[in-house]
Amino acid sequence: MDTFDMQIYLVGGAVRDKYLQRPVADRDWVVVGAGAEDMLQAGYQPVGKDFPVFLHPQTHEEYALARTERKVAAGYGGFTFHAAADVTLEQDLQRRDLTINAMAEDAAGNLIDPYNGLADLRRGILRHVSPAFAEDPVRILRIARFAARYGFQVADETMALMRQMVANGEVNALVAERVWQELAKGLMEKQPRLMIEVLRACGALKIILPEVDALFGVPQRADYHPEIDTGEHTLLCLQYAAEHDYSLEERYATLTHDLGKALTPADKLPSHPGHDQAGIKPVETVNQRWHVPKACAQLALLVCSYHIRLHSVSQLKPKTVLDILKKTDALRRPQRFTQILRVCVADIRGRLGFEQQQYPQQQHWLVMQSAALDIDAAAIARTTADSQQIAQAIDEARLNQIRPLQNAYRQSQPNGY
Repeated sequence: MDTFDMQIYLVGGAVRDKYLQRPVADRDWVVVGAGAEDMLQAGYQPVGKDFPVFLHPQTHEEYALARTERKVAAGYGGFTFHAAADVTLEQDLQRRDLTINAMAEDAAGNLIDPYNGLADLRRGILRHVSPAFAEDPVRILRIARFAARYGFQVADETMALMRQMVANGEVNALVAERVWQELAKGLMEKQPRLMIEVLRACGALKIILPEVDALFGVPQRADYHPEIDTGEHTLLCLQYAAEHDYSLEERYATLTHDLGKALTPADKLPSHPGHDQAGIKPVETVNQRWHVPKACAQLALLVCSYHIRLHSVSQLKPKTVLDILKKTDALRRPQRFTQILRVCVADIRGRLGFEQQQYPQQQHWLVMQSAALDIDAAAIARTTADSQQIAQAIDEARLNQIRPLQNAYRQSQPNGY
């Protein structure tokens, strides 16, 4: 099949993950010494829209021609590239973001590591390959995501470059879809709090998520929150969510559940009365800014709006309980209500010294939800003479189910927390 003098190298994440002894999900290949016509003649299928990428005729893995890139305009798409047989492997690796991603292997398994990526990998360092790192602002998000995945530290010179990129306004050129894509991936990593910490350290958090950035330095009551700082509380909650395999929707709702605390008037601190309702607008703003998917956006709004009342269920009247079940759509979407409660658990346990805190509210809400659903709505509709009264009759039946459960719980749990 290979009718020309080309060299093929395994590159990027597959090489990195091999040396980290992690499973290799995808293998990417770079072809040196060939042009597009050569690849077509050898039977490769072209698939790249932006770059000369081809599928292997047997394995269907991606093979990209070695290329160089040059910045011509602001933002993610502002690049022109040169792909030809004269581009060397070292030139191709130089355009990559981090040294740990700029390693390659030849057909015999020999490592080609011109930028000392293996040394950085072993030391747990995220370091940019060249000053060209600054040409792509998405790389700020990527490096924050890699920190969350591996627990690595950002090299001092790389952090300095990221801060300069932020100061130059590069982050302002990011498009919503790319930002959300990277944030979502970072939230699903092993240590998502590190993504937020890296973004904050370089100044990008203030631009990308100013509502989250504003939480740092906001005090809370020490009896409820020994960690004091609201930003730290948010990170503790997020880390709890990661350690307990929360979904993306749940992790995003965890990140945004306390945004209202940044808006608490100074004379009310360190208490935060009404922060649940105050947080609704900031959550909506974040949802709109980054085109957050509907499932994530809706769960975040519901958690923000109702988490205090869900915590304080022992203080609620049965009618209020039913009202919350209806307004959170718990009776039609029980699985999502379970997600809301899981975020509430993260909120309670994401506090210094409260990591094992009991949360009986979760089970009690689920019991009342189940009881409210355990009625024969169709039978009630058939036996209610006035069709205008059907909804009221169903509510009354549900209330009769909830009332004894809630009254008993209120007696056994005098405090909301």
